[in-house]
Amino acid sequence: MDKDRIIKETKGTLGALAIALVIRTFLFQPFVIPSGSMYPTLMIGDFLFVTKYTYGYSKYSFPFAPSLFDGRMMEREKPSLGQVAVFRAPVGKTENILMRMTIVWDNSMDYIKRVVGLPGDKVQVKDGILHVNGEACKLERLDDFTLHDARDDSVTVYNRFKETMPNGKTHDILMLYPAGVHPADNTPEYTVPEGHYFVMGDNRHRSQDSRYMKELGFIPEDHFLGPARLVFFSTDARWYDVLAWIPGIRVNRIMTTIE
Repeated sequence: MDKDRIIKETKGTLGALAIALVIRTFLFQPFVIPSGSMYPTLMIGDFLFVTKYTYGYSKYSFPFAPSLFDGRMMEREKPSLGQVAVFRAPVGKTENILMRMTIVWDNSMDYIKRVVGLPGDKVQVKDGILHVNGEACKLERLDDFTLHDARDDSVTVYNRFKETMPNGKTHDILMLYPAGVHPADNTPEYTVPEGHYFVMGDNRHRSQDSRYMKELGFIPEDHFLGPARLVFFSTDARWYDVLAWIPGIRVNRIMTTIE
């Protein structure tokens, strides 16, 4: 291979990487679901796209979160009630101890949850029922949700409900225990501070979210990366077991929108 060809191919590779970096930073960021906190809406092994341009850009939109500016720029819209969004976890707050070891040194842990409280809203959970500004979110009992986890061959049966937010947006949620039994089924009434949001997972008894103030709490607006829009690939294989991705593919989840 001659020198000119090597230079040409190197430039082409670097150019492709630069384009990919620009797309990831400013337009669409891929995200893989690592935990079951958003069942049944999102499953472990779902690969999805986040539209980063929707909320505009903060320092957390960029690799390593450089302190280039404060707040957001080029904002098109703000997170809305009932929207599924990806955000950067506040420093020192993570879903488990192993993640905590990473986040203390590197403020780079991304979460995905549903926005259930906007700035100024009053949010409270009573006997497992979410209340926003004093209004109880309607729950409609649906068929049970049976989860067969191929990773350990376990089977878990959840109570499934359709939840209707005060703005009319609906989505399914899961409860592993009877309403009111779990410690997070009853909370104080929280007033969401200005510039912050209250988030919860759809798998209500398997989600560490804003109900746990010491672990996560309110999410600052500039920590949001964007709303989750589309599942473009899904597999029941472990994310690091690339060779098992195709045999474990979930065809029915590919190219589905996220509600």
